[in-house]
Amino acid sequence: MHETGIIQEMFDLLQEEYPTRFQDIVKVQLEAGLLSNIQPILIQNAFEAYVLDHQRFQGVELEVKVLPILAFCDACKLSFEVVFHRFVCSCGKPSDKVVQGEELRVTQIIFKSKENE
Repeated sequence: MHETGIIQEMFDLLQEEYPTRFQDIVKVQLEAGLLSNIQPILIQNAFEAYVLDHQRFQGVELEVKVLPILAFCDACKLSFEVVFHRFVCSCGKPSDKVVQGEELRVTQIIFKSKENE
């Protein structure tokens, strides 16, 4: 399951990026495009397993937003949602220009407020 490696790498990067506030993380938000091959339930399970193995992260939440696949049509100059892997615009023209759906990124990190301690 590559989701476990993704979660481990995410925490490694967060620790590197926020060394002084790393222990104060309370929520991480991810965006995962449908083409990223990330299964939300598997990424959630991997996250929960990581948190169980690292007691200092008890209570940290993960929120995953799944992004649809969007492609760009050169004929009508519009983006359209790809449904059932059918990369054909409503105008009838095919397109292989993916503009959304391949990403996997952390979009927000919420830290514990110091005044709440």
